[in-house]
Amino acid sequence: MKAAAITYKPVGMVLGTVGGLAAGALFKQLWKVLGHEEDAPDATDEERTWREVLVAAAIQGAIFALVKAAVDRAGATTVRKVTGTWPD
Repeated sequence: MKAAAITYKPVGMVLGTVGGLAAGALFKQLWKVLGHEEDAPDATDEERTWREVLVAAAIQGAIFALVKAAVDRAGATTVRKVTGTWPD
């Protein structure tokens, strides 16, 4: 196994956790602005419409995917700077 891959595993785990927390906080703040309420609708909330639930899920998914890609890319770039090779 390459040094970059070994180095990246624990870094990737930590970055993934931090990224997930950041994405959750970002979504919560964005939903306050877009939805004009504290919490996004749950899929099983009988009082919410299909549209509300699906729009919230789509926005949340997009934010999580964007943050994950940015965090993974930054982590891989950092590992390459440190080790000289790109992690697998």
